[in-house]
Amino acid sequence: MLQPITLRTVKSYQQDNLSSSVNVIQIEDEISATFELLKVLHHYNSQNAWTLLIAPDHVPSKALLDSCSIDTSKLLVIRQKHLVNLEYVLNSALHNGNFAAVITWTDIVKGNQLADLSLNLEHASAKLYCFTNNESSEELALAQ
Repeated sequence: MLQPITLRTVKSYQQDNLSSSVNVIQIEDEISATFELLKVLHHYNSQNAWTLLIAPDHVPSKALLDSCSIDTSKLLVIRQKHLVNLEYVLNSALHNGNFAAVITWTDIVKGNQLADLSLNLEHASAKLYCFTNNESSEELALAQ
């Protein structure tokens, strides 16, 4: 049974316990995306769980993560070009209990995919963050 997904536009520092929503982080360019991503990664880096990053092929560099004191031993990065079954990866990561956060971009996960996924986010053990630019945020609003 599909359930409606609540989209919540946040800044990366606005952490809460509301797990039943997709946390959308609006970005203007690659620089703002990098800063927001580092904030989210830094927040979850202190937890005793993995962070899954489903990322575009150019984000992030290991040197940048190391220079910002991000523990890459707790970070699993899947590049867009290596994804075979996105829905399966999202469902597994959100519900298996080993991940604290799942981070992706709207050019990887489209708005209609978020709406069509049968993600029962109320029972998810991980938070879902989706980075979007201004054009993609309009698509997300239409998909609701």
